[in-house]
Amino acid sequence: MRLYSSSTSPYVRKVLVTLHETGQFSDVEEIPASGTPLAPADRLPAANPLGKVPALERPDGPALYDSRVICQFLNARAGAALYNPARYFDILTIEATADGILDAALLMVYEARLRPEDKQFPDFVEGQWRKVAQALDVLNTRWISHLLGPLDAGQIAVGAALGYLDLRHDARNWRQGRDGLADWYAAFAARDSMIATAPPAA
Repeated sequence: MRLYSSSTSPYVRKVLVTLHETGQFSDVEEIPASGTPLAPADRLPAANPLGKVPALERPDGPALYDSRVICQFLNARAGAALYNPARYFDILTIEATADGILDAALLMVYEARLRPEDKQFPDFVEGQWRKVAQALDVLNTRWISHLLGPLDAGQIAVGAALGYLDLRHDARNWRQGRDGLADWYAAFAARDSMIATAPPAA
């Protein structure tokens, strides 16, 4: 299989952590491919017409894209238990919450990097951060007992999201007032799979 990836994409990191945790990392060749909303990756249209990473080419079917689709496929391929049927919809909700954090955090980055300074909209940036903060509060309260349980795809998604906040929005200090989530992440970030997939400092 071939995984189109970017070293700083938190969505790609979800897939890479899943590969490590399910013992499939050696089954995949990573192909660097990254872009922005203004310039989608030009190597990707055959694998993902949206021009976004991650995308997974497999020998026995069409390419898969969207990190949630790929993670479910890899879980099934390995016969793993990252989507426990007894907690399936809880796991999907946590995963969606983590991906929503990433969506908002990325929009904040794009606003600063892609818009000319005179066209940037600070209120938009703060609105995105409010979404992030609200989601973090819910993870710190409603979902913390789940995060402290057996490893699943929801935990992997949250780990990737919090790692991205450290990478791009460290000055926002997401840990403040969220001791439970901060403690959980400190332990989760020490997993071999997280250490192996840590993005380069930027």
